[in-house]
Amino acid sequence: MQKHAHATTTVESHAAAVAHLVTPAIEARLSRSISVTAAAGRVAAADIRSPVDLPLFRNSQMDGYAVRVADLAVTSSLPVAGVIPARPGAAVTLPVGMCMRIMTGAVVPTGADAVVPVEETSLDGAMVTIHSAVASGAFVRTAGSDVHAGAVLVRSGTRLAARHIAAIAAAGIAEVVVRDRVRVSVITTGAELVSPGANALPGQVFDANQSALVAAIGECDAEISVALRVVDDHDAFVAALAEATVDAQLIVTSGGISQGDFEVVRDVLEPLGARVGHVAMQPGGPQLLGEVRGVPVVSFPGNPVSTQVSFAVFLRPLLRAAAGLPPMQPTPVRSKDKISSVAGKRQFLRGMLDGETVEIIGGASSHLVATMARANVLVDIPAEITHVEPGDTVSVWPL
Repeated sequence: MQKHAHATTTVESHAAAVAHLVTPAIEARLSRSISVTAAAGRVAAADIRSPVDLPLFRNSQMDGYAVRVADLAVTSSLPVAGVIPARPGAAVTLPVGMCMRIMTGAVVPTGADAVVPVEETSLDGAMVTIHSAVASGAFVRTAGSDVHAGAVLVRSGTRLAARHIAAIAAAGIAEVVVRDRVRVSVITTGAELVSPGANALPGQVFDANQSALVAAIGECDAEISVALRVVDDHDAFVAALAEATVDAQLIVTSGGISQGDFEVVRDVLEPLGARVGHVAMQPGGPQLLGEVRGVPVVSFPGNPVSTQVSFAVFLRPLLRAAAGLPPMQPTPVRSKDKISSVAGKRQFLRGMLDGETVEIIGGASSHLVATMARANVLVDIPAEITHVEPGDTVSVWPL
């Protein structure tokens, strides 16, 4: 098949095109109600309001003695009328002129308006002596002093952490409505690919891209619908696409989109209206955007570093935003190295960030997957910059 060259576009233009294609699909996913015990890390789809006052009832903040402050104006020693444990039971009333032993969290008896910590008392038989001044309301937790019924516990869009789960559970809420995770299908292509752990024959390579994409998608709090690998065969790829569209809002592929003779992704999707182009970046120049059965398809080149960089640049921001995760922002740092860059191409070099300086790790080649594992940032060199001197400021993106 004759392959036609397409005009080169900028990283910014292609990123906008990816967002235009992908964002409506991944934002249209449904919400679901799940158990609060399973909600950690999920994003609240609506405001979560407390159905009750917290605390639920007036209770003691300390182990000590429940008293009437007015009684202490007459005497500092009071007889003990009984003990109130922190457990269910009928409400009790504090007799006038007496106190009651009370445990932390127990219901403060009717009539009592303060609790004296046991450390500020002394017990002599059935009499307790109070050794400090006591103010009305001391060490008494009033109902609703934390939150009133109807108030918002957690705002919509909040990624639920342990502290949110605790508040929700304390209010007696058993289920919460959360955003459903984006479901993504992954297809890696190439007759040369074999699974890690297989016996690689001459001409075969282990498929790093499938594992890398699955991991990267999971880091964005999205779920894998299916992860498939196909050879460079038209029918096999068509069948994989059919399976991939069954339960996914997005399909991500690697390989098969360049100018070679066996570019199965391009050969299948371009006649269906897919946009094939070249982005002025290195690595990751060839890129494809398409749609199959209403599901967006984002296709990256097959070299493993190209796949990882392409995902970080074009899809990671969208998936993180959909999951309610904070954006990964560029950081200005100083370069330790002298860098030469190709004019007209935005370079994403791999680097090791150490404090406020970054060192380039390895070369620019897109096959250096083991070298990339040693990096912790992408060093972003704009297309108009051809030389960077040691000490110059560069932008880095976290990996």
